[in-house]
Amino acid sequence: QSIESNTLSIKEEVTDIKLWSAEEPNLYTLLIEVLDKSNNIIEVIQQKVGFRAFEMINNIMHINGKRIIFKGVNRHEFSCYTGRCVSKEEMLWDVKTMKRNNINAVRTSHYPNQSYFYELCDEYGLYVIDETNLESHGTWQKMGKIDSKCVVPDSKKEWRECVLDRAKSMLERDKNHPSIIIWSCGNEAFGGENIYLMSEYFRNTDSSRLVHYEGVFNDRRYNNSSDMESRMYAKVKDIEEYLNNNPEKPFMLCEYTHAMGNSNGAMYKYIELEEKYPMYQGGFIWDFIDQGLMTKDIYGKDYLAFGGDFGDRPTDYNFCMNGIIYADRKESPKMQEVKFNYQNIKIDVNFNSVKIKNNNLFINLDQYDIIWEYLREGNVIEYGKLNIYLEAGNEIEIKLPISKKSNSGNYTVDVKAVLKNDTLWAQKGYEVAFGQDYYEILDNNEEYDGKIIVNDCDVNFGVRGRNFEVIYSKNYGGLISYKFNGREYINEIPKPNFWHAPTDNDRGNSMAFRCAIWKIASLYAKAIDIKISYDEYKASITYTYALPTTPESKCNVTYTTLGDGSVKVKMDYKGVEGLPNMLDFGMMVKIPCVYDNLTWFGRGIEENYSDRNKGARLGVHKNKVIDNLSKYVIPQECGNKTDLKWAKVTDNTGNGLMIAGNNFEFSALPYTPHELENAYHHYELPPVYHTVIRVSLKNIGVGGDDSWGAMPHDEYLIPSNKDMSLEFTIKGI
Repeated sequence: QSIESNTLSIKEEVTDIKLWSAEEPNLYTLLIEVLDKSNNIIEVIQQKVGFRAFEMINNIMHINGKRIIFKGVNRHEFSCYTGRCVSKEEMLWDVKTMKRNNINAVRTSHYPNQSYFYELCDEYGLYVIDETNLESHGTWQKMGKIDSKCVVPDSKKEWRECVLDRAKSMLERDKNHPSIIIWSCGNEAFGGENIYLMSEYFRNTDSSRLVHYEGVFNDRRYNNSSDMESRMYAKVKDIEEYLNNNPEKPFMLCEYTHAMGNSNGAMYKYIELEEKYPMYQGGFIWDFIDQGLMTKDIYGKDYLAFGGDFGDRPTDYNFCMNGIIYADRKESPKMQEVKFNYQNIKIDVNFNSVKIKNNNLFINLDQYDIIWEYLREGNVIEYGKLNIYLEAGNEIEIKLPISKKSNSGNYTVDVKAVLKNDTLWAQKGYEVAFGQDYYEILDNNEEYDGKIIVNDCDVNFGVRGRNFEVIYSKNYGGLISYKFNGREYINEIPKPNFWHAPTDNDRGNSMAFRCAIWKIASLYAKAIDIKISYDEYKASITYTYALPTTPESKCNVTYTTLGDGSVKVKMDYKGVEGLPNMLDFGMMVKIPCVYDNLTWFGRGIEENYSDRNKGARLGVHKNKVIDNLSKYVIPQECGNKTDLKWAKVTDNTGNGLMIAGNNFEFSALPYTPHELENAYHHYELPPVYHTVIRVSLKNIGVGGDDSWGAMPHDEYLIPSNKDMSLEFTIKGI
């Protein structure tokens, strides 16, 4: 077609096209050739394009006619090695990691990204909110409170062209990317006419996308600056209040479940809104990657530095370390929960019956193999593969050809969906979703062979058997020696523990200030009474500990030694009114650090907590004790495991301790909570001399609705006015 002016318009009807979506990122190549009058090619432009429709239908956002749920994350452009200059290899790693963890959307917080990133989103399939480079947070919010006297840009005419220019630059550069489905007017810049005019520019120039701006929540003068109700860190109850009040706009969280340190607790409560409210359309986790810089300590060793480590003052310290991946692009334990919550295939297992729902919008489950496994104590008994043809939005129930076994033990039925073929982002066999069921058959024929020899002396109380010796101190108040097959396992007297090293969320809600009394109680409990009883088969000693709390509280710890060398431990506490919540309720045991191999039956493999264990599957898991020291830049509570039946901590020859119980929580780390708390960087942690075992009835939830005041939800707290009892058994192996 000949060019008669500076503008060329071509309109063609294209048929039999495959639509673009994050699930099926179908792309076509648009080729433009510019020829001179002699038909010589003087310029060639090649552009990948996709066909898709993104629109508001009945106040709900739709992609290609289907209601969309954003399973999103905010992403800063950042490299721990090169700062804001991110390489193509790092961008590709980011996109592949998102796809592997069921993330389907990215908000480019808070500026347009490199063009190559959008090309990857087009190719691999990610929905993008492209955000204008506009943020003026500090002009209107002072120490968390709104002060609108000095807002920029507001409605000030001198800022108007600058604001519109940034919008025009972004739109003109990025408009051909099908992955971009929403333009964003910037971040936390309050409101006013200038931002509204920006939103109108987007709408009038590009009708194929919607417009986002969260700031209208704080300034409703120009409420139409955003096509959707977008909020940050709204609590679930507040979201439900909005959705139950005849809303005109769909709801989206542009930032939520703040991932600072050990966090992302109770994320599942947001996910549950997806099925309950059609106008709830998901959210974007804050954020994807910690913004730390790799540098060296004074001894020349690499470490990830954060605010203040370069002599920079004032600083926000570690407040840019909010990622679900660490700054060196390694996945944090939090990703385990994100992947599960975001999975599009819902698998509900009820022993030999499994319900599978395809929550994808477009793709059939025939792209996946559905693998089932029936396991006892982590060993596969039976397994099989299901070939399922299930269209998007449909569900099916299938019977599995298994029957319950009668042998004692812990059984799981695991069902998982794995890729049937290689993709751009993962190889054949990669797991994208799972579900499981669990049951236990108890051994009711528990027998303890062998008699014991008891020495009830003035200072110590000793118990001996065929291959063990146990000594309890009367004057020091606890277990001072446990020898099994000649090996000593006790480095220090086990003590009741009510504390954990404060997390970033704990610091944000001033937990230490409120609950410090339980740290003191953990360090300085005093045995004030001892009761002893024994016969030729078992011996019991009960310590009553006075806890230095106000008002005073007490707890009892009973050790019962049996003829096979096992020691049953029972910790009892009577609730006391007027005391703050505990952070932990359990026992802490230090053993030699040579026992550095951990095997357990419970949830894993990554750390998990009562409010963050949906993605942690039950089974037998193994790692090294040091692996459980999570790399949050400031050392803090980490490494916990929930719903344990047993755990083994052994050396490389298989000798060690076994801890058994019923649905207890557990951690094995190289450090105590107090050592973790005392270190501001990992390089400040002391040399490793111990393996520190914590056996708990309950560890407080990690929380994460935000990191500047939000508490864990009530059901994940440990109120100190309730009676509590913990039981478990320790035995040498």
